[in-house]
Amino acid sequence: MPSLSPSSGQSGLSGRTPPSPSEALTVYVVDDEELIRTSLQGLLRSMQLDVRTFGSAEEFLAAPKVAGPACLVLDVRLRGESGLAFQQSLAHRGLAHLPVIIMTGHGDVAMTVQAMKAGARDFLEKPFRQQEMIDAVIGALEADTRRLAAERSLDELRSCWADLTPREREVLGHVAAGRMNKQIAGDMGIAEITAKIHRGQGMRKMRSRSVADLVLKMQALDVIRRAA
Repeated sequence: MPSLSPSSGQSGLSGRTPPSPSEALTVYVVDDEELIRTSLQGLLRSMQLDVRTFGSAEEFLAAPKVAGPACLVLDVRLRGESGLAFQQSLAHRGLAHLPVIIMTGHGDVAMTVQAMKAGARDFLEKPFRQQEMIDAVIGALEADTRRLAAERSLDELRSCWADLTPREREVLGHVAAGRMNKQIAGDMGIAEITAKIHRGQGMRKMRSRSVADLVLKMQALDVIRRAA
C-alpha cells in the first residue's frame, strides 16, 4: 500500500503553492518501491511540478540534472547503498547544494539526527500526510530558488568587478573606506578630477548608487572584509 495518508477534506492540495521562477521546478524521487514512486509522482505533479522518479541511487546519479530549482526526496532504506549513506556522499558527487527530504518507514531519533547533520531539510516518517510532503517539497524548492538567485547575483557582481580597470578598483577601495575624492587623489598621487572620474566610472560599472551599496557588493565579493 502507498505510504501516503490523504489530508482530511482534500485540503492537502490547497495549502502552500510552489514558487514561480522562470524555470521549471523539479523534484527527484529516489525510492525502490514502485508504488511509493507512483504515489509521489501523482501527488507532486498535481502541483505542476516536474517529477522524475528513480528506483535506486545509481539510476538517479546516471540521469541528467536540471539547471533550475530542484530538490531530492530520498528513501532511507534502498537496496544496496542506504539512503543515509548516499545523502552523506552527495557533497563528493557535486550535489551538496541539492535540498534533501528524507523519508522512512522505520525512523528513530539517531537516524533523524544523522540525516539532519548531513544536511537534510526534512525527515518524514511513513505514513505521512500529503500536506506534510507538499510543505517539505515546496520549502525545499523555495530554498533552492533563493540559492540560485543568490548565485546569479554573485555572478553578475563578479562580471561587474572584472570590467573595472586596476585603477578603478584601487579608487573604489578608497571609496569603500569612506575617503573623499581629495583624500583619494592625495593617497594615490593623482589629480582630484582624475580620482573623481575613476570613482564615477567605477560606481557606474558596479551599478552602485551609494557608498553603502558599493560596500555591500565588495563584501559579497570578499574584496573587503565585513565589519566584526
